[in-house]
Amino acid sequence: MKLKPDEQAMLDGREGAAKRKAMELLVRYAEALGVEEFVDTTNVAGVPGQANVFLRNYYREHGASYDAIFSLFDLDSDEIVEVPRVAVHACHLQGGVDPEHWDVLGASAEAAAISRESEAGAVERGIRILKTCTPYAAGNVPQKNEHCAWMESSAVVYCNSVLGARTNTEGRESASAAMLTGKIPNFGFHLDEHRRGTHAIEVAVPVDSVMDWGMLGYFVGDAVQERIPVLTGRCGPPDLVRYKHFGAAAASSGGVEMYHIVGRTPEAPTAEAAFGGRRPVEKIVYGEAERRRVYEQLNSTATDHDVDYVMLGCPHAALEQIEEACRLLDGRKVHANTRLWIFTSRAVRQEADRRGLTEVIRSAGAHLLTDTCSAIGQALPPGTKVAALDSAKQAHYLPAIMGIQAWFGDTADCIAAALTGRWHGALR
Repeated sequence: MKLKPDEQAMLDGREGAAKRKAMELLVRYAEALGVEEFVDTTNVAGVPGQANVFLRNYYREHGASYDAIFSLFDLDSDEIVEVPRVAVHACHLQGGVDPEHWDVLGASAEAAAISRESEAGAVERGIRILKTCTPYAAGNVPQKNEHCAWMESSAVVYCNSVLGARTNTEGRESASAAMLTGKIPNFGFHLDEHRRGTHAIEVAVPVDSVMDWGMLGYFVGDAVQERIPVLTGRCGPPDLVRYKHFGAAAASSGGVEMYHIVGRTPEAPTAEAAFGGRRPVEKIVYGEAERRRVYEQLNSTATDHDVDYVMLGCPHAALEQIEEACRLLDGRKVHANTRLWIFTSRAVRQEADRRGLTEVIRSAGAHLLTDTCSAIGQALPPGTKVAALDSAKQAHYLPAIMGIQAWFGDTADCIAAALTGRWHGALR
């Protein structure tokens, strides 16, 4: 490793034991990658020191304090160190429990208490509590070319592609260490040469709705896996919601951490710029047959049209998506045999409260929840066998994680299922 003076000082312990342990972890990480230097990071998003019932019990003999969890688990330390305030701008991503409605999610009072204690420990150390998978929609918007260290696949792909900031998909350990040191190995998407497109995707059918953008993302991720697609063709104007559904789906079906849309995303003013002057490895067409195949694939786990559960908000719902759900509910009640849960961030929930949207959802017999989702929290209404989802990402994960059937469609299809207890969605 080629360490700068400040990095060597931290590694030598001159900045305290916690930073020494953090640098030791980061050095091991860099050496495993074959990387010789670090880059300064100014924006970190992770789950620092977050505990749950399992971790609290596992580290009980060590006291299971915030310092103990952060030291032994996050930093892989062989000793418990006192964790100082973070060195850079840092935020806490989603957790596993809604702090107000933990009982709705089937969590225990103990789990809720542990989550609150972990959060308090993070706040004491200067960490912003966003508790969302969409930090960019809750006040954390890094600048173009800013070096970040973010967890959460759907946030990473948005950060790289839409904002033009620079991050790899970090783990809990590297993100927590970066919070204390402001350092991360200089590899991957921190470097210009690894941000250039590899695959050309021609979009031959109109892609306008949020559902269409999600299906396109799911196709692209499956087609390119961990490479970098460059899209041209019949894509309608994307916005925050469409970008997040596209990126989340592409990161789920493949491992996409960055994409370019020519004329839209910041590093793709032209196709030539997106590819960095290189020829694409492969040219792929997304047409009507591919669109139909993706829809059928996303609905391949479902056969029963009776719907027990409708989940919206993956990635966490933006305010306009909550407004759409309220318009579709239109004063009606969720079917007696069905549950409707909508997940969002605390910041969006506060605005929804202010505008009366939360009350509209509550009056319909549904819940607006924060901090987590059914996949992260592994939480379903009791007896759920069949779900309806408007997220390609959730349709990919929830059947595998929770062993249920899942229908995929647009938000209107899902609200209709919530109101009638039946799935009537169809590709339009």
